[in-house]
Amino acid sequence: MSTEAKDPTGLDRILTLELVRVTESAAVAAARLRGQGDEKAADQVAVDAMRAELNRLPIDGRVVIGEGERDEAPMLFIGEEVGTKQGPKVDIALDPLEGTTICAKNEPNSLAVIAIAEGGSLLYAPDVYMDKIAIGPGYPDGLIDLDKSATENLEALAKAKGCKVNELTACIMDRPRHAKLIEEVRGTGVAIRLIGDGDVAGIIHTTNPIDTGIDIYIGIGGAPEGVLAAAALRCIGGQMQGRLILDTPEKVARAKKMGIDDPNRKYDMTDMASGDVMFAATGVTDGNMLQGVRFTPKEIQTHTIVMRSSSKTVREIKARHQDIDKFG
Repeated sequence: MSTEAKDPTGLDRILTLELVRVTESAAVAAARLRGQGDEKAADQVAVDAMRAELNRLPIDGRVVIGEGERDEAPMLFIGEEVGTKQGPKVDIALDPLEGTTICAKNEPNSLAVIAIAEGGSLLYAPDVYMDKIAIGPGYPDGLIDLDKSATENLEALAKAKGCKVNELTACIMDRPRHAKLIEEVRGTGVAIRLIGDGDVAGIIHTTNPIDTGIDIYIGIGGAPEGVLAAAALRCIGGQMQGRLILDTPEKVARAKKMGIDDPNRKYDMTDMASGDVMFAATGVTDGNMLQGVRFTPKEIQTHTIVMRSSSKTVREIKARHQDIDKFG
């Protein structure tokens, strides 16, 4: 009998196909609107599709990272309960459409993403910004640190990798807030891969620099995306740190309401996603990691990756759906 079959958490019951259906449905819904310039519409159909599939799962689920707090999001809000209630208690972090702008412009690396873990295992945080740094597996623990400068982290990574600093490539979101960071990184000779959106994919790309060309992710992005990326790294390996940016009294109060008493706390990967974690992502648009949804007259094709931390299993699923009507 496999390790997963003996697992007392019961998470094996929603492994692979059950979880994949959730991201597939969201991806297909969003893909119908890709390239049409309407971010809100694409996001809404992805939310609707993901919520419908989640409510069919045999879980007692609570959304801890979602579309925002209850007063900001009508569905899949933080704290919403989903599932049939006939299964294990789980925390859920999700982004039905990671990279809404990317999808609206039909650019690379838009995804439908979800992570599920044992209840109480995922960081329960407000929808704010997070300062992040991440690298892939195979390096000494503690190699990177948010309290160090970008230059120090890049030099440490180059030394551990056995290469020159100017042979590294850093992934950074193309935002005005990163102007000084970009200037510093370029000053070291490190190449920069600027991305317009989609930092979950950006962080995951650090785990396979040979194929993606990305060695390290640095910069500020959304906290929800940070937790999702941490969940993925728990499954495939790597290092990550994050710190919530709680720069107003209102944000501090929101965080405290969710149990965060130290606004300056530095979270590592296991602080953000502990216990047994499963992660799934389906491509909406073509990208470095996954192909986007394909529509043909007779079928819909999807490309998904699904992973689990306890078994370190990574499954890649290319599906051909001939029952087109099931996607609405």
